[in-house]
Amino acid sequence: MVLLRAVAVGWRRALLGLALLLAVLPSLAEGPLERLEGEGFDHYTLALTWHPGFCASRSRPPRECREPALREGAERGFVLHGLWPSLPERFAARGVDRRRWWREGCFLETPRPDGSFCRAHPPLDLPEPLGEALDAIMPGRASCLDRYQYAKHAACLALPEAGYFSASVALAETLNASVFAAFVTLNQGGEVGRNALINAFEAAFGEGTGRALRLECGGRGNRLLTEVRIGIATGRLAEFPAAESLVHQDRGRCATRVRIATFD
Repeated sequence: MVLLRAVAVGWRRALLGLALLLAVLPSLAEGPLERLEGEGFDHYTLALTWHPGFCASRSRPPRECREPALREGAERGFVLHGLWPSLPERFAARGVDRRRWWREGCFLETPRPDGSFCRAHPPLDLPEPLGEALDAIMPGRASCLDRYQYAKHAACLALPEAGYFSASVALAETLNASVFAAFVTLNQGGEVGRNALINAFEAAFGEGTGRALRLECGGRGNRLLTEVRIGIATGRLAEFPAAESLVHQDRGRCATRVRIATFD
């Protein structure tokens, strides 16, 4: 009973967060996932960070790890790292392979300036409600992660700033409103089997969907959960997390037993 009650509480909190987001962001409720058109690539990878694990894995933690006010998003579940288009056809036609695209992205065309993430792109021109929603789900904005992500993964593909981040926020909130996110949240401070995480994902989204989930781990022996990555078909963002919208991902690097960190 205690376990079920804890899962229910986590589920209700996630749903409340999504409801509040949709209330303050009418444009998001009207369907940014349908409007985020992507041409020339077949899927996105939704990258969501487990914030305590990411921070624990860093030898020099960034600002969003050091300041308590910027760690509050961790209480809501996963936080947004990015939404990454797969290798576009026009880059592939120039001989760019998938590995190079993941490493360099749009910087292949517009080289990244030296220095911090803040130099990668000018400040984003986002509606105030969207900016507030993005602050809540992406603590890395304190280090200009949003500007870096847009410059690397979206700027050269004509993806509009507001549409790109509206969709990113909506997808992240949808994942956080799932039984999978509730399972991870419930196990903070403990250790679970890698297969238990995959099974929890399939319990939330359907049998066989675990192949769309890539688990990323760091620390000694790759036992510390830092991120999850989920493949989503480009033309089916609005159907997420239906099984038909999900795309197979390569296997990540996690040990058979995985620690779910929490902030002290």
